[in-house]
Amino acid sequence: MRVQPSWRWPRNLGWTIWSLLGLCFLGTASVLATEPPAQWKIEWPNTDFSKTTIDLAEIRSGGPGKDGIPAIDQPRFVPLAEYAGTDGSEPVIGVTVGGQSRAYPLRILIWHEIVNDRLGGVPIAVTYCPLCNTAVVFDRRLGDRELDFGTTGNLRHSDMVMYDGPTESWWQQYGGEAIVGVLAGERLKILPSRLESLDEFRVRAPHSEVLVPNDPRFRNYGANPYVGYDRSALPFLYGGQLPQGIEPMMRVIAVGDTAWTLPLVRAAGSLRQDGLELRWTGGQRSALDGAQIAEGRVVGTVTVTRDGRDLPHVMTFAFAFFAFNPQGVLHTEEGPLRQAGRR
Repeated sequence: MRVQPSWRWPRNLGWTIWSLLGLCFLGTASVLATEPPAQWKIEWPNTDFSKTTIDLAEIRSGGPGKDGIPAIDQPRFVPLAEYAGTDGSEPVIGVTVGGQSRAYPLRILIWHEIVNDRLGGVPIAVTYCPLCNTAVVFDRRLGDRELDFGTTGNLRHSDMVMYDGPTESWWQQYGGEAIVGVLAGERLKILPSRLESLDEFRVRAPHSEVLVPNDPRFRNYGANPYVGYDRSALPFLYGGQLPQGIEPMMRVIAVGDTAWTLPLVRAAGSLRQDGLELRWTGGQRSALDGAQIAEGRVVGTVTVTRDGRDLPHVMTFAFAFFAFNPQGVLHTEEGPLRQAGRR
């Protein structure tokens, strides 16, 4: 069990401040090498840095330290029928496991990023990285182990690096692979989920539950600390190669190493390819736009199914898709896009 720190983000932190912070951290990124910095060894005495699947120079500080963004370990829920006071267009991560459904609002996840829960008898981790807009749900079981997760405060390719409590190995949220520590090379099972509006979740799971804050005063829930982020020209704290032929912050829907741009899916309404069906519906607001999530512009929802069953996928940004899928294919309104020279 992790102790939740008292550290707090400022009440309204705009994109201008994020940009200035990014310049500061980018300037320190070059000091990282394949050997971990001394500070890491002090802060992470139980992490085996001799075992890694990546170059440690790719990891940089996101600002907060270990558990500075506190995961939720004892989540609290209320019946959907009793849930009120939230705009129905706000985004939630909708999850169904073993016939049981729950919604995890981004108005909470944007401040905590990880919820360790149990749903339908399965231990799960519901995760959200605002900088990549990746909502991913994992099965917390690994063989005969049951893991719980927290935030390291570090980023790789601008994506959250998590850690597990038992071994303090570090895990990439995008893809669910352990990248540092004794479990390096292991991979978590990703469960199907939907990033959808509350109203859309309510229609398909009217008798379910919704995550609510344990203490409504702990954070400014409903506010967006990344104001204007998804309208910015460049990602935050990203030192990798930017994609060519596409705006880095273009929303894309990714299934493995294949993705489709949101404008392509939205224009078609429904796309079928390789047995998959991608379907766009309006109504869901961006969590990364306005000062209040309920004021964000409408971006819509995309579901990904095969034979009527939800498939694991992420709605992310183009830069993140190519950072983690350098040989991937992105389908755009102009045709398939690949990144020449990517390794």
